[in-house]
Amino acid sequence: MTDTIDLRGRDFLAEKDFSAEELTYLLELAAQLKHERASGSEIQRLAGRGIALIFEKTSTRTRISFEAAIAHQGGFSTVLDPASSQIGHKESIADTARVLARVYDGIEYRGAEHSTVEQLAEYAGVPVFNGLTDTWHPTQMLADFLTMHEHAGSFTPSFAYVGDARFNMGNSLLITGAILGADVRIVAPRSLWPSEEIQALARERAQESGAQLTLTEDVTDGVRGVDFVHTDVWVSMGEPKDVWAERIELLKPYRVDSRLMAAAGEQAKFMHCLPAYHDQNTDIGRSIADEFGLTDGVEVTSEVFDSPASIVFDQAENRLHTIKAVLVATIGD
Repeated sequence: MTDTIDLRGRDFLAEKDFSAEELTYLLELAAQLKHERASGSEIQRLAGRGIALIFEKTSTRTRISFEAAIAHQGGFSTVLDPASSQIGHKESIADTARVLARVYDGIEYRGAEHSTVEQLAEYAGVPVFNGLTDTWHPTQMLADFLTMHEHAGSFTPSFAYVGDARFNMGNSLLITGAILGADVRIVAPRSLWPSEEIQALARERAQESGAQLTLTEDVTDGVRGVDFVHTDVWVSMGEPKDVWAERIELLKPYRVDSRLMAAAGEQAKFMHCLPAYHDQNTDIGRSIADEFGLTDGVEVTSEVFDSPASIVFDQAENRLHTIKAVLVATIGD
């Protein structure tokens, strides 16, 4: 692991703010911390450190990963949500940041507007961590690339993101792959590609790294030969329910089923940041099945989700180890 990388005091807001060497350092540190945890040799590097966890959006994996990572490393945390804090109601983001920084050593934020986490970072004076915004999902990216490394032996794999690529997962996979030098395919209707600004940034970083970037509407060509197929839900948090009909009609050809995985090849693994609508065991899953006839999953079928090719729970676990790496690198001993 590169010992000359020093990220102490740094915010972790978006992948674009980091070099390939810095991201690789975090991934290697995560692998080390994962090994320490498994072998019973974990060293507590956050003893006495406190992190405020702000959740304006609901969360399972991000919340439990931050809380567990902090506890494993000897720190403490406090969860703040709209129902239990004054954030955005009686107190501005700037004032909240300055208050929290007097008590805590770091602040995590999960919400909609990326400008909110940027404002927290501007006023806090302590490291701020992006747990998810509509634009970027950097902690998920570290988990994804650690998982791909574990299965392919490389931090520069070939992978396709299939579906609605306009938001955080499409943006983050494209940019992170471009920074690290991967073979990145965005496979989606043109209207659902990342913005021109994000594409331009990806091309710029790819020139530095040698990454191969492909944006295509052709599903078969787009996934052919990749090591990993990623997808996400078709309607993101915060979007109105009435967009389901339009989105399903547009994205049906991009549904990850056995035929799509066969087009990718027998080597391909399936990845999803979760939660996934792959069956009727959720309210949304049942609603979509009743209204649109997708009885065996929406963006991915149960056949694929539950298959040996699926490594989604490896991804979920690796949220813990990679978030732990970010905390240790930025505020740890």
